[in-house]
Amino acid sequence: MNLDFSGKIVLITGASGGIGQAVARAFADEGARLVLHYHRNRDPAESLQPELSVQADLRDERSTDAMFDEILRAVPRIDAVVVNAGAWCADDVPLCDMTLAQWRETIDANLTSAFLTCRGFLRHLRDTPRDEASIVLVGSTAGMFGEADHADYAASKAGMVHGLTLSLKNEIVRLAPRGRVNCVCPGWTDTPMVQSQTRDAAMVRRATATVPLGKIASPEDVAAAVVFLSSHRCAGHITGAVLPVTGGMEGRLLHPSQT
Repeated sequence: MNLDFSGKIVLITGASGGIGQAVARAFADEGARLVLHYHRNRDPAESLQPELSVQADLRDERSTDAMFDEILRAVPRIDAVVVNAGAWCADDVPLCDMTLAQWRETIDANLTSAFLTCRGFLRHLRDTPRDEASIVLVGSTAGMFGEADHADYAASKAGMVHGLTLSLKNEIVRLAPRGRVNCVCPGWTDTPMVQSQTRDAAMVRRATATVPLGKIASPEDVAAAVVFLSSHRCAGHITGAVLPVTGGMEGRLLHPSQT
């Protein structure tokens, strides 16, 4: 099926990560023109020959605004944004032991960066009117179910899933009448960020204990959902949707010793 991305310009944040690179490859396969953001790790799928690779600290207002200025000097417009940049602390830290510094760092890395990215794109829509536009946020099942010992991450992703997605779907149409905002929520996904966990057979058994498909997602599984929701041809009447990419996960196994 032709998803109608030929010539469309798509900004992908966090494009050097496992999911970000898979998303970039999926859009490239559909003929999209890529603008790839990275923060510290400069390898945002350079082999895909993007229109532009841009560095920015999306936690910082000036850096994010400067990124949009740089992009819009290089390309005439941005048609779609994938809000993928974020961070997850691998250490288990219950809230009673969590420092304020860790809390703020995670909120800024995930939620503040999403706010600044979406704001930059919406301001671009205000300045460059058009009929269609798309934002897809990459949330997490932690934002749907919570995640013990990672309350900072769960709270930041819940803000994206429930707060930003459901609010911005009503705001974007003031700027682009057929503009859409959706969210994908991956469960455990086999990316470099969590490979220390996904290479642990016991952890994988626990993580998939309530997953009917019995497997952890690949980055390509998530990328396919992102590209689908970004396509006006295929998902043009879908907005405000939260799409779990979880293999049917119903929750987390809290008491594995009882199974």
